[in-house]
Amino acid sequence: MANILQTSFLPSTSSLRRTPISGSKGKSQVLQVKAKIREIFMPALSSTMTEGKIVSWMKSEGDKLSKGESVVVVESDKADMDVESFHEGFLAAIMVEEGGVAPVGSAIALLAETEDEIAEAKAKSQSSSSSSSSSQKAVEEQPKQIEEAAPDVPAASSVAAAPAVSAPKTVALGSAVHPASEGGKRIVASPYAKKLAKELKVDLGTVVGTGPMGRIVAKDVEAAAVAVAGTVAASPAKPAPVAPGIELGTVVPFTTMQGAVSRNMVESLSVPTFRVGYTITTNALDALYKKIKSKGVTMTALLAKATALALAQHPVVNSCCRDGNSFTYNSSINIAVAVAIDGGLITPVLQDADKVDIYTLSRKWKELVDKARAKQLQPHEYNTGTFTLSNLGMFGVDRFDAILPPGTGAIMAVGASQPTVVASKDGRIGMKNQMQVNVTADHRVIYGADLAAFLQTLAKIVEDPKDLTF
Repeated sequence: MANILQTSFLPSTSSLRRTPISGSKGKSQVLQVKAKIREIFMPALSSTMTEGKIVSWMKSEGDKLSKGESVVVVESDKADMDVESFHEGFLAAIMVEEGGVAPVGSAIALLAETEDEIAEAKAKSQSSSSSSSSSQKAVEEQPKQIEEAAPDVPAASSVAAAPAVSAPKTVALGSAVHPASEGGKRIVASPYAKKLAKELKVDLGTVVGTGPMGRIVAKDVEAAAVAVAGTVAASPAKPAPVAPGIELGTVVPFTTMQGAVSRNMVESLSVPTFRVGYTITTNALDALYKKIKSKGVTMTALLAKATALALAQHPVVNSCCRDGNSFTYNSSINIAVAVAIDGGLITPVLQDADKVDIYTLSRKWKELVDKARAKQLQPHEYNTGTFTLSNLGMFGVDRFDAILPPGTGAIMAVGASQPTVVASKDGRIGMKNQMQVNVTADHRVIYGADLAAFLQTLAKIVEDPKDLTF
């Protein structure tokens, strides 16, 4: 959990009076202590985060908060994170509702030190919102005033237009769609409701929320599970409802994660890269995998381990250039592995992959994937990679090129292992399982000979994988 919910003081006119204290000269003294109203800011949950989206408020206005208690779930560019309160007090006013987006450092709520300050904090919040709305309205209405300045337009036209301006607001307030659903395309549910839906195998897209502003809560999921069970019992032959698909012809804005991926890919264009491919025989690796698969070992962990051992012998391929004037030999070999998740792409990192045994590495990988798909990865679990793997072999892709992530020296694209007719050194024809790997590297730091030597070492490790289990 993040505990970096930042706050600042707002001046308060209220004061707390204590009982008079007699001084040495018999004069009474009045000690005035001003209560505090704090602004709660949108925190920076990663080094690349510029704005965040409020997924859900875990507390309501008026609720008492303890220091370290989770208050709000924020969607950063890579994950959803619970954010904790840094101070005790009362959540007086929520300034950015669920589904709203705010820049890092901007106020999203007000925290009152005492219950007496809640009303004042709400007034400050409403005053701030009103002034902001007035400024925006003035900018929007300025061109309208120029158009309405024509002498032949009757004055009644501006009066008649008033209901049309206020109509959208009325519709929005009465809508059953949660504002964070972005027109119904995104499901808004409490964290517990999401967990419960997964356990009960309930499609949240078919559930109608009864929580605040249409949010799906646990009781909605339970009711839906009972209804589905009853429907199946009554008509077992009836097919299950199909989830709504993509609406063709629509324009869909980037999610926070997709926006971050887009910025990184554009940044990659400024790096001079080159690519080297290599064919590796995988018969021995495939045999090892079949032997230890029952112990929870994954092929991803085997490839990461083999890559890390090869990088240990070729540290320049594990280096990086960030300023264009120097490069860094990274002290750790952290293998980032690209994982496709709903609405984007993320690269969970296997820390010190060269030093961790294959069984621990496999358990860690499973844990990282589960957290990635639940959008619960912590920043250090996805932004500390020194070398990246991108594997599309499970889809039958035999070869492809990958784009270099900013801040790293190389990324390796791994294709499927396929039976191939090959000629042996003695001229005989035989069948071997082979896979294609293509490495994209930063040519400011890594040269062709460096990659060629690294790939030769990697091939030797994969073709004789006895060191992978130590």
